[in-house]
Amino acid sequence: MRKIVTITITGLTGFLLIQAAKATGIPHNQPLKNIAVADTAISDSANRNTALINDPKLGFKNLFTTAVTGDGINGARLNPMAISFVQNYIARNSKGFKAMKDWAKPYFDMMDNVLTQHGLPKELKYIAVIESGLKHNAISWAGACGPWAFMPAAARQYGLDITRGRDERLDYYKSTHAAARLLTDLYAKYGDWLLVIAAYNGGPGNVDKAIRRAGGSKDFWTLQYYLPNESMNHVKKFIGTHYIFEGEGGITTVTKNEMKDLVYEASARLKDEEINTSTAYNITGRFSSAVIMKYVNIDKPTFDRYNPGFDNKIAVDGKYELRLPTQMMNIFVAKRYQILDESIQLLLKPVDNASR
Repeated sequence: MRKIVTITITGLTGFLLIQAAKATGIPHNQPLKNIAVADTAISDSANRNTALINDPKLGFKNLFTTAVTGDGINGARLNPMAISFVQNYIARNSKGFKAMKDWAKPYFDMMDNVLTQHGLPKELKYIAVIESGLKHNAISWAGACGPWAFMPAAARQYGLDITRGRDERLDYYKSTHAAARLLTDLYAKYGDWLLVIAAYNGGPGNVDKAIRRAGGSKDFWTLQYYLPNESMNHVKKFIGTHYIFEGEGGITTVTKNEMKDLVYEASARLKDEEINTSTAYNITGRFSSAVIMKYVNIDKPTFDRYNPGFDNKIAVDGKYELRLPTQMMNIFVAKRYQILDESIQLLLKPVDNASR
């Protein structure tokens, strides 16, 4: 990741609250203790595991169809322009990454908590997987360092200290908070996760240049060839890594327009009876799905089916047309201010020590 320039965030309600969280000074602690950091075993063998590619149970499934289930938008169509690259990437790296699931679980749990605290999709942790293999002492050819591969200038800009005797880029917990701040800023600028991932690797300057050279298009699949090869492939590696770890795509593996299609398709999956017995209510503010679910007593798969992409959209736009079964909506409306207050407190709350 190269030098990142300062990005001005627009006055969207959600991002103002996120910045308020930053201003409180989220406490930083020591790196994870007593965890052996193993090298990522990634095979570069020319042998292709065709069973892996063809068997949906092994992680490469539903490439041409949207897999929206009761868990909300937990599946996504894979853009045809990525299929060949992702097929080969999965065949080469699946074994090593699946082994990583075990030894890296404490790191992933911590990153999940931090990313959620910042209102970001947890799947963004896979950026650290492809940047460093989750090795705290990884150093790139360009001088990027640590699990999130920060260059010195960007590290300092996002709150990490680098001195002769201390380099906080090596600190898993602190560098994850810094990466979350950077990712928040990049998403405020582009509103598209594929462009965010490209900018994380190559810097927003290269993404902006690619947009101009592509005639103003902000579609990754249109502008990808105007990006440095490393950044273009970085995005596809992220998509491939997501498929390996999650078994499918998600909201971070599609463009902004593709995301709109997924949200529409997920909403269309509600039955007529469910629509007729539910109520929509426009909300504004940094509400948390977890807090809403607690108050109205609804399970996550059902909530996600009624409100696809809720946390991501409200973090960016600061508003959402919430839909709930009418009885639950009555509870929400009656307690909405209490729910909002608790949602903001959750956003500002430091990550529990057990997760570090």
